[in-house]
Amino acid sequence: MNRKPHNTPATPVAQASCLPFRANTRGYFFGSRPHRSRRDACATRNRAATLPKAPKSTVPPRPLFLAPRLISSALAALALFLCSFTAHAELSKTEIADLFSQGKELFRQANEIAASKPLEARDLYRKAALRFERITREGGVQNGKLHYNIGNAYFRINDFGRAILNYRRAEQFIPNDPNLQQNLESARKRRTDRIEEQQKTKVLKTVFFWHYDLSARTRSTIFTIAFLALWGCAAARLFFPRPFLKWIIGVSAVFSVLFLASILVELSNLKQHRPGVILAQEVVARKGDSDTYQPSFKEPLHAGTEFIMVEDRGDWLHLELIDSRRCWIPAKAAGLVR
Repeated sequence: MNRKPHNTPATPVAQASCLPFRANTRGYFFGSRPHRSRRDACATRNRAATLPKAPKSTVPPRPLFLAPRLISSALAALALFLCSFTAHAELSKTEIADLFSQGKELFRQANEIAASKPLEARDLYRKAALRFERITREGGVQNGKLHYNIGNAYFRINDFGRAILNYRRAEQFIPNDPNLQQNLESARKRRTDRIEEQQKTKVLKTVFFWHYDLSARTRSTIFTIAFLALWGCAAARLFFPRPFLKWIIGVSAVFSVLFLASILVELSNLKQHRPGVILAQEVVARKGDSDTYQPSFKEPLHAGTEFIMVEDRGDWLHLELIDSRRCWIPAKAAGLVR
């Protein structure tokens, strides 16, 4: 028997919300929820459809794309400023070459007139040293030959403090140069203060001569060779068990340990100890970081005296001399090797 359709049309909400549900065979919907009756489901959908919707915000969204642009623009302006400042502060290769040529020429002219016109030669030596120092300061050039030339120029005008300072700086790059070592010892003999090392230090330098006499580069090379020989012979002994390989392994192990320890001690000293040289012709060493403190010694310290910096307080340096005595001096009266 055919049934007549109902005369009351369904609302769009009801038509959309009361569609039949299809349940799976186990009584759960495809969303993995427990089975509910058709009436409960229709009622839930009708309530959700009749709820008023939140009005849309009329506030325009923030232009987030502007933030990265502003940041990038600021960084570009800062980089441009730093580049322009660096360009004015540093010397070009042409300027460095010109300064080096001028310094060599001034040094040569001073050598020619040193005997007949010592005052003019002294002025030329000083000008040559200033040319070389400008290369290191403004050109950023640091090498052994350049500091060696600066030390020679100051040595000729009897400024042994700056001569020893630059010889010590050159020693970091060319430690085994015989001319450098000869000039350094000559400058040390001509300085005013005669401070002897402690007997303990002399004994250590005699026993561990390989640590004090060999440069850091030489010790690193010996360690590398010994380390490679150690593991190479150890690997070869697995296939060729020869007695002499055992002796080579033992000797290589000893050399590796000794020179590795030397390198580690050197690195520790570089971080903790900063050597320096007194540059002032005369300075009063005091017991504290002020002129109000009493002098540490009866006599003042003079140019060329070497020390190890213990503490830096800006205008004053706390230093230790090679005989382990400590004192304070103004920072402007000394220079640091590194």
